[in-house]
Amino acid sequence: MSTIRFIHTADLHLDSPFKGMTGLPTDRLNSLRDSTFAAFNKLIEHAVKTKPDFVLIVGDIYDGEDRSLRTQMKFREGMVKLDVAGIPVFISHGNHDHLGGRWTRFDLPPNVHVFDENVEAVRLNVGDQEVLIHGFSYKERHIRDKVIDRYLVAEGQEAFNIGMLHGSLAGDETHAVYAPFTKSELLAKHYDYWALGHIHVRQQLHESPPIIYPGNLQGRHRNERGTKGFYEVELSKTKASLHFIPASAIVFDRLELSCRGMSHANEWLTACSESLESFKEHNGAGIVELLMTDIDSEAANLFSQSPMEEWLEVLRDFAGESEPFVWVQKITFASQVNLSIASSALMQSVAGMIDDWTKEDWKDVLKDVYQHARGVKYLDVLTEDEIDEVKVGATVLLATEMSGME
Repeated sequence: MSTIRFIHTADLHLDSPFKGMTGLPTDRLNSLRDSTFAAFNKLIEHAVKTKPDFVLIVGDIYDGEDRSLRTQMKFREGMVKLDVAGIPVFISHGNHDHLGGRWTRFDLPPNVHVFDENVEAVRLNVGDQEVLIHGFSYKERHIRDKVIDRYLVAEGQEAFNIGMLHGSLAGDETHAVYAPFTKSELLAKHYDYWALGHIHVRQQLHESPPIIYPGNLQGRHRNERGTKGFYEVELSKTKASLHFIPASAIVFDRLELSCRGMSHANEWLTACSESLESFKEHNGAGIVELLMTDIDSEAANLFSQSPMEEWLEVLRDFAGESEPFVWVQKITFASQVNLSIASSALMQSVAGMIDDWTKEDWKDVLKDVYQHARGVKYLDVLTEDEIDEVKVGATVLLATEMSGME
């Protein structure tokens, strides 16, 4: 039975600026900023070593439309290595690296095919097997129309048909909705594989045929948690084998730490250190958020003794800079704070009022911060996750203050 083997990757976001990393030592910040290139190099090295039949890159190679010369040069060097190894590459540009951007272009080696703004099918022969790869590139950043309607239905049963599409499921607003499609619209094309891009969470929308988001190649902030990478795919007309290959040089994650019964700072520091060492063993270098859970009266009293900024500073000093380096970006508290710490009517009333606030209420409460001309550049867009974190922090602060009053 004839099979083909290829690599499916997307959302490289080379040269991402990694905003919001206040306090990270300069050399570590430089390593973080180079992490997208390090992940890309892992992809190239794996391809050269394993020699797939071809490589698919489904949009957002670059983080911005005005890509730098250095970034383009590094990408071109990777393509040259694949050219020397005889590996064809197919590229569709997405909303971040659309064709309308302004940049000084590098030419790419002959093994690379870049789709233009029109949906087309490119024929490739893998041995005696014909493969048709369908795709297009974004002409501009905002593609709102249903480009899926322009994809041809698969020809016959002999050739493999693979669709490349940088876009999102219609109705899914967790990410900006571009080139929307439904799963039934993809299935109606009768392709053997759909290689998707744009959504940074690795997921399989359908098993047979596979409809796959590989996620991005390197996490860029705390909301892109876990190991990132790409898929190596072995495909026949009857089955598909998907092998996830880790590539991220630095892993963003959230670690939970139970604080039940903790009454001394050294207990907490030791527990944090053990959690960080376990993370290093499994993931290597990382940037983590520590989520404190099981905050009972003893733990609440402990944390109320010093500002959270001081706890964070002490933990960073205690953890040191051993390799692989793990940076604690922030400390947060789980929502299940034990409200019996301060069971007064005032505590219950205020906590209940906070729980009832809508997103619009939170925007109104926080408007002085988010409308500040100097401070706004350091803040992310106010999302549901950000609101939940502020809510939890407010509840913990209220609980610890009330505990101190008791």
